[in-house]
Amino acid sequence: MEKMAPAFAMRIMIFAILAFHPLTVFGGDTGINYGRNGDNLPSPRRAIDFISREMNNKISLIRVHDANLEILEPLSGTNLVVTIGVPNEAIAYETKPSQVPVVASYVLGAIKNLHESIRKEGIDYIFVTTAVGGSVLGASYPPSQGQFAPGVAQVMSHLTCFLHSIGSPLLINVYPFFALASEPNHIPLDYVLFQSQTPVIIDGNLEYYNLFDAMVDAFLAAMVRAVGREDVKLVVSETGWPTAGLAPYSGIENARIYNSKLREHVVGVGRTPRKADMIMEVYIYEMFNENLVAEGVKRNFGSFYPDFREVYPLWH
Repeated sequence: MEKMAPAFAMRIMIFAILAFHPLTVFGGDTGINYGRNGDNLPSPRRAIDFISREMNNKISLIRVHDANLEILEPLSGTNLVVTIGVPNEAIAYETKPSQVPVVASYVLGAIKNLHESIRKEGIDYIFVTTAVGGSVLGASYPPSQGQFAPGVAQVMSHLTCFLHSIGSPLLINVYPFFALASEPNHIPLDYVLFQSQTPVIIDGNLEYYNLFDAMVDAFLAAMVRAVGREDVKLVVSETGWPTAGLAPYSGIENARIYNSKLREHVVGVGRTPRKADMIMEVYIYEMFNENLVAEGVKRNFGSFYPDFREVYPLWH
Protein backbone atom coordinates (compact mmCIF):
# COMPACT_ATOMS: atom_id res chain seq x y z
CA MET A 1 0.00 0.00 0.00
CA GLU A 2 1.02 3.59 -0.48
CA LYS A 3 3.04 4.84 2.45
CA MET A 4 2.26 8.22 3.94
CA ALA A 5 2.04 9.59 7.44
CA PRO A 6 -1.47 9.09 8.82
CA ALA A 7 -1.79 12.73 9.92
CA PHE A 8 -1.22 14.00 6.40
CA ALA A 9 -3.33 11.27 4.80
CA MET A 10 -6.45 12.82 6.31
CA ARG A 11 -8.30 15.51 4.41
CA ILE A 12 -11.84 16.72 4.97
CA MET A 13 -14.19 16.15 2.07
CA ILE A 14 -17.63 17.57 1.40
CA PHE A 15 -19.49 14.74 -0.23
CA ALA A 16 -22.66 15.68 -2.11
CA ILE A 17 -25.27 12.99 -2.72
CA LEU A 18 -27.92 14.42 -5.02
CA ALA A 19 -31.39 13.10 -5.83
CA PHE A 20 -30.25 11.93 -9.25
CA HIS A 21 -27.22 10.04 -7.92
CA PRO A 22 -26.84 7.11 -10.40
CA LEU A 23 -25.72 4.68 -7.70
CA THR A 24 -29.22 4.60 -6.26
CA VAL A 25 -30.49 3.05 -9.48
CA PHE A 26 -27.76 1.25 -11.38
CA GLY A 27 -25.40 -0.20 -8.78
CA GLY A 28 -21.66 0.52 -8.60
CA ASP A 29 -20.03 3.30 -10.58
CA THR A 30 -16.63 4.85 -11.21
CA GLY A 31 -15.76 8.53 -11.25
CA ILE A 32 -12.59 10.52 -11.73
CA ASN A 33 -10.22 12.67 -9.69
CA TYR A 34 -9.62 16.08 -11.22
CA GLY A 35 -6.40 17.71 -10.07
CA ARG A 36 -4.94 20.95 -11.46
CA ASN A 37 -1.31 20.85 -10.37
CA GLY A 38 0.08 21.34 -13.88
CA ASP A 39 1.07 24.19 -16.18
CA ASN A 40 -0.20 22.64 -19.42
CA LEU A 41 -3.80 21.81 -18.50
CA PRO A 42 -7.05 23.14 -19.98
CA SER A 43 -9.10 25.62 -17.97
CA PRO A 44 -11.47 24.22 -15.33
CA ARG A 45 -14.47 25.42 -17.33
CA ARG A 46 -13.25 23.59 -20.42
CA ALA A 47 -12.45 20.43 -18.43
CA ILE A 48 -15.84 20.38 -16.68
CA ASP A 49 -17.62 21.06 -19.96
CA PHE A 50 -15.80 18.11 -21.51
CA ILE A 51 -16.79 15.75 -18.69
CA SER A 52 -20.40 16.89 -18.37
CA ARG A 53 -21.27 17.39 -22.04
CA GLU A 54 -18.87 15.76 -24.47
CA MET A 55 -18.50 12.51 -22.50
CA ASN A 56 -22.27 11.89 -22.73
CA ASN A 57 -22.60 11.03 -19.01
CA LYS A 58 -19.93 8.32 -19.17
CA ILE A 59 -18.37 10.05 -16.17
CA SER A 60 -21.01 11.02 -13.62
CA LEU A 61 -18.86 11.35 -10.48
CA ILE A 62 -16.00 13.81 -9.98
CA ARG A 63 -13.70 14.52 -7.06
CA VAL A 64 -11.93 17.88 -6.91
CA HIS A 65 -9.21 18.74 -4.43
CA ASP A 66 -10.05 22.34 -3.57
CA ALA A 67 -13.10 24.57 -3.33
CA ASN A 68 -11.86 27.20 -5.79
CA LEU A 69 -14.66 29.19 -7.43
CA GLU A 70 -12.94 28.67 -10.78
CA ILE A 71 -14.01 25.01 -10.45
CA LEU A 72 -17.23 25.36 -8.47
CA GLU A 73 -18.92 27.78 -10.86
CA PRO A 74 -18.79 25.50 -13.94
CA LEU A 75 -19.74 22.50 -11.78
CA SER A 76 -22.90 24.23 -10.55
CA GLY A 77 -24.65 23.88 -13.88
CA THR A 78 -24.02 20.16 -14.35
CA ASN A 79 -25.55 16.86 -13.26
CA LEU A 80 -22.25 15.61 -11.86
CA VAL A 81 -22.08 14.20 -8.35
CA VAL A 82 -19.24 16.14 -6.74
CA THR A 83 -16.81 15.46 -3.89
CA ILE A 84 -14.97 18.60 -2.82
CA GLY A 85 -11.80 18.74 -0.73
CA VAL A 86 -11.37 21.29 2.03
CA PRO A 87 -7.73 22.50 2.09
CA ASN A 88 -5.67 21.11 4.96
CA GLU A 89 -4.95 24.61 6.28
CA ALA A 90 -8.69 25.11 6.76
CA ILE A 91 -9.02 22.06 9.00
CA ALA A 92 -7.34 23.71 11.97
CA TYR A 93 -9.30 26.92 11.40
CA GLU A 94 -12.56 24.98 11.32
CA THR A 95 -11.66 23.41 14.66
CA LYS A 96 -10.29 26.45 16.51
CA PRO A 97 -10.33 30.13 15.63
CA SER A 98 -6.56 30.43 16.14
CA GLN A 99 -4.14 29.05 13.56
CA VAL A 100 -2.79 25.74 14.79
CA PRO A 101 -0.86 22.94 13.09
CA VAL A 102 -2.93 20.51 11.03
CA VAL A 103 -2.78 17.13 12.72
CA ALA A 104 -5.07 14.11 12.61
CA SER A 105 -6.62 14.85 16.00
CA TYR A 106 -8.19 18.06 14.65
CA VAL A 107 -10.04 16.34 11.81
CA LEU A 108 -12.92 14.98 13.89
CA GLY A 109 -13.69 18.37 15.45
CA ALA A 110 -13.64 20.02 12.05
CA ILE A 111 -15.96 17.39 10.58
CA LYS A 112 -18.41 17.84 13.46
CA ASN A 113 -18.45 21.61 13.01
CA LEU A 114 -18.97 21.40 9.26
CA HIS A 115 -21.68 18.76 9.63
CA GLU A 116 -23.57 20.81 12.21
CA SER A 117 -23.31 23.96 10.10
CA ILE A 118 -24.67 22.22 7.01
CA ARG A 119 -27.56 20.60 8.87
CA LYS A 120 -28.50 23.92 10.54
CA GLU A 121 -29.05 25.28 7.04
CA GLY A 122 -31.55 22.49 6.42
CA ILE A 123 -29.33 20.74 3.86
CA ASP A 124 -29.59 16.95 4.11
CA TYR A 125 -27.97 15.84 0.85
CA ILE A 126 -24.41 16.95 1.64
CA PHE A 127 -22.22 14.75 3.81
CA VAL A 128 -18.89 15.56 5.44
CA THR A 129 -16.15 12.97 5.69
CA THR A 130 -12.39 12.55 5.29
CA ALA A 131 -10.02 10.63 3.06
CA VAL A 132 -7.27 8.38 4.46
CA GLY A 133 -4.46 6.34 2.98
CA GLY A 134 -3.42 2.75 3.60
CA SER A 135 -0.93 3.71 6.30
CA VAL A 136 -3.76 4.12 8.83
CA LEU A 137 -4.00 0.32 8.84
CA GLY A 138 -1.69 -1.59 11.16
CA ALA A 139 -2.76 -4.98 9.83
CA SER A 140 -4.41 -5.89 6.52
CA TYR A 141 -3.66 -9.60 5.95
CA PRO A 142 -5.75 -11.58 5.79
CA PRO A 143 -8.48 -8.99 5.12
CA SER A 144 -10.62 -10.14 8.06
CA GLN A 145 -7.77 -9.15 10.41
CA GLY A 146 -7.72 -5.54 9.23
CA GLN A 147 -7.27 -3.05 12.07
CA PHE A 148 -6.09 0.51 12.52
CA ALA A 149 -2.43 1.17 13.32
CA PRO A 150 -1.63 1.76 17.00
CA GLY A 151 -0.50 5.35 16.40
CA VAL A 152 -3.86 6.39 14.94
CA ALA A 153 -6.19 3.72 16.33
CA GLN A 154 -7.91 6.00 18.86
CA VAL A 155 -8.39 8.86 16.41
CA MET A 156 -9.61 6.53 13.65
CA SER A 157 -11.97 4.73 16.02
CA HIS A 158 -13.62 7.98 17.16
CA LEU A 159 -13.72 9.24 13.58
CA THR A 160 -15.24 6.05 12.19
CA CYS A 161 -17.87 5.93 14.92
CA PHE A 162 -18.90 9.52 14.28
CA LEU A 163 -19.10 9.02 10.52
CA HIS A 164 -21.28 5.96 11.12
CA SER A 165 -23.55 7.94 13.43
CA ILE A 166 -24.23 10.60 10.77
CA GLY A 167 -24.45 8.19 7.85
CA SER A 168 -21.28 9.38 6.11
CA PRO A 169 -18.82 7.04 4.39
CA LEU A 170 -15.12 6.97 5.12
CA LEU A 171 -13.13 7.77 1.98
CA ILE A 172 -10.14 5.50 1.40
CA ASN A 173 -7.24 5.60 -1.05
CA VAL A 174 -6.46 2.11 -2.37
CA TYR A 175 -3.43 1.48 -4.57
CA PRO A 176 -2.69 -2.17 -5.44
CA PHE A 177 0.03 -0.80 -7.75
CA PHE A 178 2.17 0.34 -4.81
CA ALA A 179 1.65 -2.96 -3.02
CA LEU A 180 2.91 -4.81 -6.11
CA ALA A 181 5.88 -2.48 -6.55
CA SER A 182 6.92 -2.94 -2.91
CA GLU A 183 6.53 -6.74 -2.86
CA PRO A 184 6.77 -8.03 -6.46
CA ASN A 185 8.06 -11.44 -5.37
CA HIS A 186 5.05 -12.09 -3.14
CA ILE A 187 2.16 -10.55 -5.09
CA PRO A 188 1.18 -12.06 -8.47
CA LEU A 189 0.65 -9.52 -11.25
CA ASP A 190 -2.56 -11.20 -12.46
CA TYR A 191 -3.98 -10.89 -8.93
CA VAL A 192 -3.35 -7.14 -8.99
CA LEU A 193 -4.71 -6.69 -12.53
CA PHE A 194 -8.06 -8.47 -11.92
CA GLN A 195 -6.95 -11.40 -14.11
CA SER A 196 -6.53 -14.24 -11.63
CA GLN A 197 -8.65 -17.30 -12.50
CA THR A 198 -8.28 -18.84 -9.05
CA PRO A 199 -8.49 -17.30 -5.57
CA VAL A 200 -5.15 -16.04 -4.28
CA ILE A 201 -6.40 -15.49 -0.72
CA ILE A 202 -8.88 -17.71 1.08
CA ASP A 203 -9.97 -15.99 4.27
CA GLY A 204 -12.38 -18.27 6.11
CA ASN A 205 -15.26 -18.77 3.66
CA LEU A 206 -14.30 -15.74 1.54
CA GLU A 207 -12.26 -16.03 -1.65
CA TYR A 208 -10.24 -13.16 -3.13
CA TYR A 209 -9.45 -13.08 -6.84
CA ASN A 210 -8.03 -9.52 -6.83
CA LEU A 211 -5.98 -7.40 -4.46
CA PHE A 212 -8.32 -4.40 -4.72
CA ASP A 213 -11.14 -6.29 -2.96
CA ALA A 214 -8.75 -7.58 -0.31
CA MET A 215 -7.51 -4.07 0.47
CA VAL A 216 -11.04 -2.66 0.65
CA ASP A 217 -12.19 -5.47 2.92
CA ALA A 218 -9.22 -4.89 5.25
CA PHE A 219 -10.48 -1.32 5.72
CA LEU A 220 -14.01 -2.63 6.28
CA ALA A 221 -12.75 -5.04 8.94
CA ALA A 222 -10.97 -2.21 10.76
CA MET A 223 -14.07 -0.02 10.61
CA VAL A 224 -16.32 -2.83 11.87
CA ARG A 225 -13.93 -3.38 14.79
CA ALA A 226 -14.20 0.28 15.69
CA VAL A 227 -17.97 0.64 15.32
CA GLY A 228 -19.05 -2.83 16.42
CA ARG A 229 -21.49 -3.12 13.50
CA GLU A 230 -21.28 -4.39 9.93
CA ASP A 231 -23.28 -1.55 8.35
CA VAL A 232 -20.32 0.80 7.90
CA LYS A 233 -19.92 2.75 4.66
CA LEU A 234 -16.88 3.56 2.59
CA VAL A 235 -16.02 5.07 -0.79
CA VAL A 236 -12.78 4.46 -2.68
CA SER A 237 -11.69 8.05 -3.27
CA GLU A 238 -8.50 7.18 -5.12
CA THR A 239 -7.15 4.22 -7.05
CA GLY A 240 -5.31 3.97 -10.32
CA TRP A 241 -2.21 2.91 -12.21
CA PRO A 242 0.65 5.03 -13.58
CA THR A 243 1.70 4.92 -17.22
CA ALA A 244 5.36 5.69 -16.41
CA GLY A 245 7.76 6.35 -13.57
CA LEU A 246 8.31 2.95 -11.98
CA ALA A 247 9.24 0.31 -14.55
CA PRO A 248 8.56 -2.51 -15.11
CA TYR A 249 5.26 -2.21 -13.24
CA SER A 250 4.09 1.13 -14.60
CA GLY A 251 3.13 1.42 -18.25
CA ILE A 252 0.23 2.20 -20.55
CA GLU A 253 -0.81 -1.42 -21.05
CA ASN A 254 -0.89 -2.29 -17.34
CA ALA A 255 -2.73 0.97 -16.64
CA ARG A 256 -5.29 0.14 -19.32
CA ILE A 257 -5.83 -3.37 -17.97
CA TYR A 258 -6.09 -2.32 -14.32
CA ASN A 259 -8.47 0.60 -14.81
CA SER A 260 -10.61 -1.18 -17.42
CA LYS A 261 -10.94 -4.31 -15.29
CA LEU A 262 -11.57 -2.14 -12.24
CA ARG A 263 -14.48 -0.42 -13.99
CA GLU A 264 -15.88 -3.77 -15.12
CA HIS A 265 -15.64 -5.08 -11.57
CA VAL A 266 -17.22 -2.03 -9.97
CA VAL A 267 -20.12 -1.80 -12.43
CA GLY A 268 -20.60 -5.53 -12.98
CA VAL A 269 -20.06 -6.85 -9.44
CA GLY A 270 -20.28 -3.70 -7.34
CA ARG A 271 -19.31 -5.31 -4.05
CA THR A 272 -16.52 -7.08 -2.19
CA PRO A 273 -16.49 -10.64 -0.83
CA ARG A 274 -17.07 -9.38 2.71
CA LYS A 275 -19.84 -6.89 1.97
CA ALA A 276 -22.52 -8.31 -0.31
CA ASP A 277 -24.81 -5.30 0.20
CA MET A 278 -22.20 -2.75 -0.87
CA ILE A 279 -22.95 -0.32 -3.70
CA MET A 280 -19.37 0.31 -4.74
CA GLU A 281 -18.28 3.85 -5.56
CA VAL A 282 -14.75 4.35 -6.86
CA TYR A 283 -12.83 7.39 -8.12
CA ILE A 284 -10.00 6.70 -10.55
CA TYR A 285 -6.85 8.74 -10.11
CA GLU A 286 -6.78 10.76 -12.28
CA MET A 287 -7.96 12.92 -15.19
CA PHE A 288 -4.63 14.45 -16.33
CA ASN A 289 -0.96 13.99 -15.60
CA GLU A 290 0.11 16.80 -13.26
CA ASN A 291 3.61 17.96 -14.14
CA LEU A 292 3.99 20.25 -11.14
CA VAL A 293 3.69 17.56 -8.48
CA ALA A 294 6.90 16.16 -6.98
CA GLU A 295 9.10 14.25 -9.40
CA GLY A 296 8.25 10.58 -9.65
CA VAL A 297 5.48 8.17 -10.41
CA LYS A 298 2.68 10.41 -9.08
CA ARG A 299 3.02 12.57 -12.17
CA ASN A 300 1.86 9.80 -14.46
CA PHE A 301 -1.63 8.66 -13.50
CA GLY A 302 -3.59 10.70 -16.05
CA SER A 303 -6.11 8.97 -18.31
CA PHE A 304 -6.49 11.99 -20.66
CA TYR A 305 -3.97 14.16 -22.46
CA PRO A 306 -4.46 17.94 -22.08
CA ASP A 307 -6.20 17.97 -25.48
CA PHE A 308 -8.74 15.43 -24.09
CA ARG A 309 -7.52 12.46 -26.11
CA GLU A 310 -7.54 9.29 -24.02
CA VAL A 311 -4.11 7.97 -23.06
CA TYR A 312 -5.58 4.47 -23.49
CA PRO A 313 -9.15 3.23 -24.10
CA LEU A 314 -11.05 3.51 -20.83
CA TRP A 315 -14.06 5.82 -20.75
CA HIS A 316 -15.53 5.43 -24.23
